[in-house]
Amino acid sequence: QVQLVESGGGLVQPGGSLRLSCAASTRIFSSFDMAWYRQAPGKQRELVAGMASGGRTNYADSVRGRFTISRDNIKNTVYLQMISLKPEDTAVYYCNSRDMLGRNYWGQGTQVTVSS
Repeated sequence: QVQLVESGGGLVQPGGSLRLSCAASTRIFSSFDMAWYRQAPGKQRELVAGMASGGRTNYADSVRGRFTISRDNIKNTVYLQMISLKPEDTAVYYCNSRDMLGRNYWGQGTQVTVSS
């Protein structure tokens, strides 16, 4: 069973920055596609940023240029660096991984609140 544990969420003022971390238990982390999703009140869960095992990335239009996904295959950790945060970025952020069989694993989520 793959376990994902997010950390780094919190309260930040508009224009501020946060870095989210997701530690994975799998020993074949480098073979997994990784992603960050978020869900805000009243909205659908959406893909924020993704990184395939080969390094290809994709971003939601709303965060492109402000958020950066990265991974450390030695530490089995994926990161989401967020800058220039806006109130509309407020959501619960979830770490997601997908193995080569297409099976998905989810973290419990971490709250990000952008407010003055």
